[in-house]
Formats: sequence, C-alpha cells, structure tokens
Amino acid sequence: MRSLSVRRLFAVTMFSALTVVLVGCDVKVDPNGKIVVAARRAAEAVRENNSAETTATSTPPRANVGDTISIATFNIQVFGTSKLAKPDVMRTLVETVRRFDIVAIQEVRSSDPTVVPQFVDMINADGSTYSYVIGPRLGRTSSKEQYAIIYDASRIEQDPSCLYTLSDPSDLLHREPMAARFRTRTPPGTTPFSFTLVDIHTDPDETDQELDALDDVFVAVQNDGSGEDDVILLGDLNVDEYHLGQLGELPGIAHVVAGVPTNTRGTKTYDNIVYDRRATTEYTGQWGVLDLKREFGLSEDAALQVSDHQPVWAIFTAVEQNANAPVATLPGSRTR
Repeated sequence: MRSLSVRRLFAVTMFSALTVVLVGCDVKVDPNGKIVVAARRAAEAVRENNSAETTATSTPPRANVGDTISIATFNIQVFGTSKLAKPDVMRTLVETVRRFDIVAIQEVRSSDPTVVPQFVDMINADGSTYSYVIGPRLGRTSSKEQYAIIYDASRIEQDPSCLYTLSDPSDLLHREPMAARFRTRTPPGTTPFSFTLVDIHTDPDETDQELDALDDVFVAVQNDGSGEDDVILLGDLNVDEYHLGQLGELPGIAHVVAGVPTNTRGTKTYDNIVYDRRATTEYTGQWGVLDLKREFGLSEDAALQVSDHQPVWAIFTAVEQNANAPVATLPGSRTR
C-alpha cells in the first residue's frame, strides 16, 4: 500500500440561541426532531449485522433519545454565500441537519470563512447546541472546497487533539480527506461509543484512482496513533457500491447504501458510509436516504436548488458494543 501521513489542523465551535419556524416531516422522530431507533431493535440489529446484509428503511422506528445516534453524510452542492441568501433553501438545509446527531458535509465552496458559522447559527436558532469542525480549503484548481462536520454537542463531543487532514504527497486525491474523532455523551456507568469520521469527496473524473487510494486512507486512519478502532469513511464517493475499488477489497470492509439512488434526480448512487464490520459492531443495520422532495414537499427543481445530492444516514448504538475495544478519552475527561 502507498504511504499517507497526517497533518494537524484546528477545530472551531459555535453556539447560538435564536428562534425559527420549524418545518414538519413525515419520518418518525423524537421530540427534538432527531431520527432515532429503539434500543431493543438496535441491539437486535447489532447482533444480526455481522452475518446479514442490511436494508434501507424509509421511516426509522420510534425510540427513546439516547439509545442510538444517527450519523449522516451530505454533499451540499456548491455551498456558499449564494445559498445562504436563499431563505427557502436554508430552511430545508437547517431542518435536514437537525434530524441527525452528526453530519459530514462536502462541497463547502466559498472563500468567506463565515459561511459555516452562519449555517450553524441558523441550526441553533431554535435553542439547539450544534457545533462544528472544518478543514482547510482544498483542490488542485482555483475552485477550492472544504469539509465540515456538524454535530449536536449535547449528545456528542469532539476530541480536539484528533482532527487532521490526510497528507497526499503523491497527489492521488483531488481533495485530501479530513479525519475527526468523536464520542457520544452517555449516562454514568456506560461506555460511550467513540469513532473517527473520515470525510471525503472524490473527483468524478478520477474515481478509479481515488477509490484505489482510499484503502490506504482507511488503514492510515486506523493506525493514526489514537487507538481508535471504529473508523467510518463517509461522503460523496461518486461511485456506487459495486465500484469501491481497493477500498472495497479491505478485509472486513462494509458499506451502508446498496441499490438505492442518492442523487436528487433519483438516478445514481454516489454517496455512502463505509466501515469495518469486524470493529464497528455498533452499526445497527438501519440506514436510509432522506428524500428531500418527499420530506419537504419540494418539486424537483426546488430540491435541486438545495443540492443535487440527498443525505445518507445510518444508525449506531450510543454505547460501545465491544467491551474490549479502545475507548477515546478526551483531554480533561475520565474514561467511564
């Protein structure tokens, strides 16, 4: 395998408390609007996950908050000041992010450093406490992009000592992925689920090369010195599950999305969530693609104003399922 190194970057947080009008939806959600799944069903799915394929669910079952977390990925096509200036578009984006506990975002494309902070302010306008981390502007051309991960800080905390962009000295990747480690906030006496997210947006013209390089990315993050065994690579791969290249050949590798389009037009599968099934037994087997047109009553043209991609999500237990697995300990905290 090729060798990839890592370089550290900074983390940013932002909180706000204003008021907005909420838009209704027809998915099952908890009182705070989060997509969740029942603890009993989660435990059953965890046991089934190692030996059975998973299927998409359009409406996740009811649940009590705290049993599980929802992890999502969303390419917000050309996200910048132009989109911020469109109230209807931003209302949809805000309501979309609020449905999940943590969302990896691709295609932040603006030289204005306030774009993501403004977005998080809008999300928190209902009293929520979402925070975010963001990477540097990346790309070989003048059109640079950033990765961002937005998360509900009341349920998840980020390890500021483990946030970095993979270095790619051979220039195999158009936009080097960003890695960030998180863990859930759980009650005393439980072991929080800790995990590293790897946010990626491949170049659609170079998918063969990039998917063959992402196996090295995955292994590099597994061996980054943090001791974290749960690595979840997610984002816009620009390929379906049949074209994961050498990434898909890694031992134990698994993907969430199968046989379901993820673009807004409903014709292609581009986005996915990839994990090591041997390590990440916290995955419950439940996943879905949020249909923006149906959920928000949008025409196709209106949905395309939001993005040409739809959010992909998966449900994980909020506590570690492998008692012998390493557990992330954040600076100044104690392992529970």
